[in-house]
Amino acid sequence: MARHTLLDLPSIPQHIVQRGNNRPPCFLDDADRRRYLVLLREALLSSYCALHACVPVDNHVHILVTPPRKGYITRMMHKLGRKYVGLFNARHGRTSSLWEGRYKLCLVGSEDYVIRCRRYIDLNPIRARIIDDPAAYRCSNCSAHCGTNDALLASHPSYLALGRSLAERAHAYRNLLAEALSGEDIREIRIDLQQQHALDRSDFQAMVEAKTQHFARARPAHGPYKPPES
Repeated sequence: MARHTLLDLPSIPQHIVQRGNNRPPCFLDDADRRRYLVLLREALLSSYCALHACVPVDNHVHILVTPPRKGYITRMMHKLGRKYVGLFNARHGRTSSLWEGRYKLCLVGSEDYVIRCRRYIDLNPIRARIIDDPAAYRCSNCSAHCGTNDALLASHPSYLALGRSLAERAHAYRNLLAEALSGEDIREIRIDLQQQHALDRSDFQAMVEAKTQHFARARPAHGPYKPPES
């Protein structure tokens, strides 16, 4: 079966998820997760992509990033994945593949949808029942949007619009994290990511289709909806 065509457009945020092959852990401890973030920084610097969120949990990782040019996401993920697999296998005495094929990617349109997507990513450790406070998850960038500094992170305009000062923005974002995403928001994000389409209203999806010449809207589900993992 042919690979799904990635909807890759410059200067548009892209929500990426990469999972372990057959869903085993690809991060066995915080040392693995910290190593991944170090390698992510190197890949970002060489690809000139802007990072808005990254949350590695046990068997997958979510990333929200904006590329400056078409193809730069592929460059970033290839460099990051290859280096991490080598270090992970050496550290844990493995030789087999780690990732479940190619990562999945979804374009994210308006600022409102970017904030929803960012909340979805930052709340992932809570859905996975790892921690109660997403800002306390040490191996993510969530705390940076709650008032701390993180040189790895580039603030998206959707975050900057939350307040006039860093303190105002941090307070507003903490309040957003305290509100659970609606079931419909979670369902929409998961379906568009699983099908690798465009997350936003129909006018944004139509623009993506015109520029990429590929279908960008989620297909209707047949039968009962079965959500993928977080």
